Amino acid sequence: MYTVVTGAAGFIGSNLIRALNARGLTDIIAVDNLKNGDKFRNLVDCEIAHYVDKEDFIEQLDSGDFDDEIDAVLHQGACSDTMEQDGRYMLDNNYQYSLALLDYCQLEKIPFIYASSASVYGAGKVFSEARECEGPLNVYGYSKFLFDQIVRRRSDELSTQVVGLRYFNVYGMRENHKGRMASVAWHHFHQYREHGKVKLFAGCDGYGNGEQRRDFVSVEDVVKVNLHFLDHPGQSGIFNLGTGRAQSFNELAVANVNACRRHQGLPALSLEQLVAQGIIEYIPFPDALIGKYQSYTEADISKLRQAGFSEAFLDVEQGVGRYIDWLYQRG
Repeated sequence: MYTVVTGAAGFIGSNLIRALNARGLTDIIAVDNLKNGDKFRNLVDCEIAHYVDKEDFIEQLDSGDFDDEIDAVLHQGACSDTMEQDGRYMLDNNYQYSLALLDYCQLEKIPFIYASSASVYGAGKVFSEARECEGPLNVYGYSKFLFDQIVRRRSDELSTQVVGLRYFNVYGMRENHKGRMASVAWHHFHQYREHGKVKLFAGCDGYGNGEQRRDFVSVEDVVKVNLHFLDHPGQSGIFNLGTGRAQSFNELAVANVNACRRHQGLPALSLEQLVAQGIIEYIPFPDALIGKYQSYTEADISKLRQAGFSEAFLDVEQGVGRYIDWLYQRG
């Protein structure tokens, strides 16, 4: 029997495969689109049984090529570009493709765990898995919201496990290929390495310089939650996946710079010292993001805790420190 990981060469997908490998599981079908060929690097140290292009995979499912051979689908594949304006492409890629996988998994009684997104909450201030809290600000968020709605409508007639995980701001290993869509932690690291400084947005939406706050969650914790549900196939639902604690971009930048300074043999500095020395710099808030930006997110993880996931989450200082160590180890 095979475990399927879509988006397998991507950020979260490749981390999931590594975690499955650590459990001794190598009967994995990796599904992705390698139009961006550099993503292959994320699979080099992964053990898989087969690779299939994302479009070919749906055709092969329809042809019955994998009937009775799949024991779970971890669906991470999606267009994650929040600035993408082609709604037809976004809905075809993120909604229709997910719907085809859901239909197949329900027909074959295969557990289906998929990536949703905290973008469904838009500019809301309450981040709880309830319809009244949701209002996406862009077509990416809408594509995730729309699929979550389908899952809700079908919740009473499911034949097997379906779990949607609303990822908050994920950062960590194996995101190099994402470029401008990589995490803020990735951008901070490269800004500091290249220019000796980190740039943050000036104040907006009532927040001071760099004090906009997000629920930053390490990909290491994201993987643990996915595996928790894989291990508990009797649990279904839509769950927030964040730390439950909002932290500022200032905190993220300080953790990043000080982790780099540790590798340089330099002492840690406070936010005030970093600003005074020009290592943290504030730039005007971009006009293009006005009305489309989440200045505050904090996952309500009470439903996740009720589902039995009890492990502590890494905070920014811990998670970013581990991430920077990983980046330095790889040059």
